[in-house]
Amino acid sequence: MNSERLNRLQAFYGDFGAETLLRAMIKDEFQGKVALVSSFGADSALLIKLVADVDPNTPILFLDTGKHFQETLDYVDLLEKQLKLTNIRRLKPREDLINNIDKDGTLWQRQVNRCCWLRKVEPLNRVIESGEFEALITGRKRYQTSDRQDIDNVELFDDGLFRINPLCMWTKNDIKEKFKEFNLPQHPLVAKGYPSIGCKPCTNEVKPGEDERSGRWAHTSTEGKQKTECGIHTGLEENVSDWLGGGL
Repeated sequence: MNSERLNRLQAFYGDFGAETLLRAMIKDEFQGKVALVSSFGADSALLIKLVADVDPNTPILFLDTGKHFQETLDYVDLLEKQLKLTNIRRLKPREDLINNIDKDGTLWQRQVNRCCWLRKVEPLNRVIESGEFEALITGRKRYQTSDRQDIDNVELFDDGLFRINPLCMWTKNDIKEKFKEFNLPQHPLVAKGYPSIGCKPCTNEVKPGEDERSGRWAHTSTEGKQKTECGIHTGLEENVSDWLGGGL
């Protein structure tokens, strides 16, 4: 049934612009069953504003990893006040898993995929498994990486939830112009050379001309290849019971 619904959504909304797509998804197709997943990173303010213009009470799922830059946490507070957001949900990693997997906080150095699973994928999976939502809105764009160059504005993932990507066709210049039009504040680290912002230990500055996400997980680079996704959009999985010494 979901595959049939996907075909209908893509056929009907495939050419919709961001604002009209969001209104249709939030108010009609997934009313009360959709949330925005946001990193509160470099471009996040734009999509957050577009969602808030439709309904400021739309749940915003912020993966509060415990490893963010202080500037990011301050940016969350700033946008919450400026855009009058009323439903930011801070998803944190489980303390019991932290104590079993990353008690000293250095897992990112040794097993970066497991760190992303612990601090991002598992917390979001808990929300997905709750059954509260049928769709998640993301800020992914085709120009960002080769892994994203074919994404559609409506997708269906293996977890059974739809992903809505209103900005998938937007360019860097489109985003820049909208930031000016809406007078949106930039993340403070953008001006310091961080065009893509994740957790502090795994985010570096980017040199002019480099891919904007080249500063993400740069320490994983081997033979010209490096990690480019945290896993929340690619199905990175672990078995929780394996890290608690048995069943939950």
